[in-house]
Amino acid sequence: MMNFSPALFWDCDPASLDADQHRRFIVGRVLMRGKWEDWNELKRTYGREVIKRTVVELRELDPRTLAFCSAIFDIPKTDFRCFTSPVS
Repeated sequence: MMNFSPALFWDCDPASLDADQHRRFIVGRVLMRGKWEDWNELKRTYGREVIKRTVVELRELDPRTLAFCSAIFDIPKTDFRCFTSPVS
């Protein structure tokens, strides 16, 4: 497993997470709940382009994380799935 803060994956066994198979879950969790060190680990693990492609596919992002991702990746909020098809 990647070297993320242990509290991030309190509800599952971090050792059972596969970086490829659980990419959306890991990226979403780190972006919404992680520390700056977790963000840096996420970039080392996946690279900015993979994170960018993944984050626009996520069904849920809180408003603060959406604003951060929109700014850091220079993507309009309207291009994010969570913005165009919000979960009720």
